[in-house]
Amino acid sequence: MGAALAVALNGVSLAQTPPPASAFGRQPSVYDAAISPNGQTIAILGGTPEVRTLSFAKIDQPDLPLLGLGDVEPEDVIWAGNDHAIVRIAKWDQVGSKASYRFERNLTVDTKAHVVTQLLQGDMASQALVRQRVFQITEGPAPQAMMIGVRVSSGPEGSNNTHLKRKGEERIFVPALIRVDPLTGKGALVELGDFDTAGWDVDLSGEVRVREDVDELTHKYALYGRAKGGSQWTPILPSQDLSARASFRGYSAPDDAVYLLHDEGGVAQMTRRRLSDGEVRPVGAPVRGSVALVWDRAKATAVGLVPGGQGGATEWLDPDLGAAAATLSKVFKGLNADPVSWSVDRSRLLVRVSGGATPPQWYLFDRTKKEISPLGESYPELKGVTFGLTKVLNYKARDGLDMLAYLTLPPGAKDVGAHLPLVVLPRGAPGGQDADDFDWLTQYIATRGYAVLRPQFRGAAGFGSAFEKAGHGEWGGKVQTDLLDAIAAAAATGEIDPARVCIVGRSFGGYEALAGAALHPEAYRCAVSIGGLVDIGQLNNQAVHGYGADSVGLGAWLRAIGEASLAQVKATSPVDQAANIRAPILLMHGEHDTVAPPAQSKAMAEALKASGRPAEYIVLPGADHYLMQSATRTQMLETLGAFLAKNLPVTP
Repeated sequence: MGAALAVALNGVSLAQTPPPASAFGRQPSVYDAAISPNGQTIAILGGTPEVRTLSFAKIDQPDLPLLGLGDVEPEDVIWAGNDHAIVRIAKWDQVGSKASYRFERNLTVDTKAHVVTQLLQGDMASQALVRQRVFQITEGPAPQAMMIGVRVSSGPEGSNNTHLKRKGEERIFVPALIRVDPLTGKGALVELGDFDTAGWDVDLSGEVRVREDVDELTHKYALYGRAKGGSQWTPILPSQDLSARASFRGYSAPDDAVYLLHDEGGVAQMTRRRLSDGEVRPVGAPVRGSVALVWDRAKATAVGLVPGGQGGATEWLDPDLGAAAATLSKVFKGLNADPVSWSVDRSRLLVRVSGGATPPQWYLFDRTKKEISPLGESYPELKGVTFGLTKVLNYKARDGLDMLAYLTLPPGAKDVGAHLPLVVLPRGAPGGQDADDFDWLTQYIATRGYAVLRPQFRGAAGFGSAFEKAGHGEWGGKVQTDLLDAIAAAAATGEIDPARVCIVGRSFGGYEALAGAALHPEAYRCAVSIGGLVDIGQLNNQAVHGYGADSVGLGAWLRAIGEASLAQVKATSPVDQAANIRAPILLMHGEHDTVAPPAQSKAMAEALKASGRPAEYIVLPGADHYLMQSATRTQMLETLGAFLAKNLPVTP
């Protein structure tokens, strides 16, 4: 990695040459992996930074058949029986003369790494779907892939002799549940939805057991169940507010029941409701905040409960997996050792091991032989690198709300008295959540000599519904003061210099970065937005155009930003407050970003220029919102590193 350096900078001792941006920006060498039901073959999705591949490793056999997937974006790999894997990939295709779309497609590949077919390739209606996902594989000697497709609608519901709003007026297609043969790619219709159908769940034979509806006009949510042997739908959650959709967590085939999450007073309890008679039983212990399920795709049921918020140990519902996880926790003490795939008999498991200062590594755990064998590293160029350690800060916001933030120090930083320059890294989604795990962007910044702060401000998932709702409508208000309170909590440790702070964000975090620079200009030395949002009013118009004026998608968007007046929108939109910004600004945006269009950053660059404020605007060629190409992600990191070095030097 080059000659070692020993440089003392403000309490930081760097005993290594910082790894290049390309080591962090590369797409992972192992992106996903799955073991066949019989435990004999491992499918590994990954590859070099430039070319994605799917390879097959057979237990105790030296051959490694490999399929080159080319310049695509990887999604996941699953098994359909023991002889075929289904790999989901995405690529950009141009439709018409101007528009480009990111299409997800599924390829069936045999264990010799030969492509057998593409699922739904001949289904012309379903080709209109940009996102195609296999949500269940049926059991038996000829497994089938259960997928959501579409069929052409017969037109709006209701009489044409009326001015009343009718369902389907703006829709060409209706959803369809399709059973697809992985060996031919051809599908057969199982059930046709209507304009309100939002999705289905099936048992292991492919029979429909659960249906979700969202009323196209009222946006009310409803959940229905159909027990084995039954023919009628029974309401489970009839006519609820759309937020009730978050309580449904899946269908358990062995129990013929649905998982429902109940949240009362910030305490979450997972339950299982039987479809036949409505009996409800608690699953696992109640937890503070929220809880997620660990899913067994082969058995179509939950096998573990993962607490949200500050996290904690997984509560295993499956005794075999629980015993295996206990062994792994002892072997990889202090790290996250997560079983991600396992054979039906639980004798062999694939394990992803990682930590805040440990890039992901993949292992095979053979319980019969009591052997743990390495499969690969997600970031091989980072092997042997010492990373900054991460600590949890618990503090209160100025209105008394309990808050949490992750503070990562540079490698070699002293425990106290360092007074390091700080980069605040707000998360990229209003309802998302950061984890105490390896984060390539955090560690890239930390290896450059900066402390990195990731506040879990109000609106974050995992801390309970009340905490999540507390962020609605507070993007430019209490969310911003939450960030300032997090900086104060970090400063109280004596490890950072609150007078030397830069704020950097992607997507929604880009909005928070620019809003911080505009609404609290005294707090930040510089600000960086990567694929960020800058004009809430413009986004509202785009949401109306993209979703429809009365659509569920628009309704969910408006709930997240709150019922703001035009004056409030302008007061919290960075593009309208550009004249208040004093700090240097860096704007980077993917050329093919369809989540936050590049016009957002372009408008901000023009507003800053008109106000005479310093700004740098860079379009990342060929990049989407998530920067899934290694070259453009590396370019982003290199540009960010140079900007920080210039505007927030480690040595003041």
